[in-house]
Amino acid sequence: MKLFLSYLRMHSKTIVYFTVVLLIFCTIFALYSLPLDAVGYAALLCGFIGLLFLLLDFLHFRKKHFALQDLTERVKYGLDCLPAPKSPVEKDYQTLLQALYRTAAEMAAEQDCSRREMVEYYTLWAHQIKTPIAAMHILLQDDESRERSALTDSLFKIEEYVGMVLSYLRLDSETSDFVFKRYSLDSILKQAIHKYAPLFIRQKIALRYQPVAYTVLTDEKWLLFVVEQLLSNALKYTKSGGVVEIRLQSPDTLVIADTGIGIAAEDLPRIGQKGFTGYNGRTDKKSTGIGLYLCRRVLGKLSHTFSIESEVGKGTIVKIGLESNHLPFE
Repeated sequence: MKLFLSYLRMHSKTIVYFTVVLLIFCTIFALYSLPLDAVGYAALLCGFIGLLFLLLDFLHFRKKHFALQDLTERVKYGLDCLPAPKSPVEKDYQTLLQALYRTAAEMAAEQDCSRREMVEYYTLWAHQIKTPIAAMHILLQDDESRERSALTDSLFKIEEYVGMVLSYLRLDSETSDFVFKRYSLDSILKQAIHKYAPLFIRQKIALRYQPVAYTVLTDEKWLLFVVEQLLSNALKYTKSGGVVEIRLQSPDTLVIADTGIGIAAEDLPRIGQKGFTGYNGRTDKKSTGIGLYLCRRVLGKLSHTFSIESEVGKGTIVKIGLESNHLPFE
């Protein structure tokens, strides 16, 4: 019905024209006192034929409408699938579409080229920076100064940021390196805990963790990246003497909780958006908002769920739903 009304609106001028013509004939016949039977019969006959033509034309219009709707998905790959134009106006529209398509294709090619160059540059930079980082690690092993701990922590953060750059580039790359298998969740968590153990000790933050007997269908490298990011955030926003807890909440939810500064209630809905730092980010000028954004994107690709509960001054609870039975695995 909606489509038919749209069709009538398209031909409203024609309908109004024939209605006015009929009224003119009826008015002239009435003024000259001519019998209206003849014009009435002719109008009825013309109206019937007109409705028949209207119905046939509407069916043709309906068929063409649905054919164009079917082309919506295919037209992105080229304009060869467009039907042959049946009027000069249709031909003009198709010429305009072809010009727009060529312009869009040229712009997309330029953007792809620029992105490839950027990705290649930053990938090369990230790999080259690993050499001076490794050299600094060696130098710090022989350093007995008081600043050694501070320097070690700063170097650790540099490594984290480099790893984040590589993860960001891989996540947006055309070729995905996701490999889904069943892994021991305990093994993944222990890798992250081992990496951040020195920071827990130096910052005097307690870690509560009990080994979990759980097998998860995931990509080990990417889930480990998410856990490391969440532990890094917990350490960043938890003061000395605080507690970070890692536990498995029945039946398949991984919980990482801390007793840190918490997140403002108005910021919670936007946590995980690209570049959003919230009140804590405005207080801590070093926050970028990229870490949780990457976590949310990675977990989405892993088919895991992600949610955050927090209260200012009491801490933050991050929950990761690990169920992902529909994923293909090796």
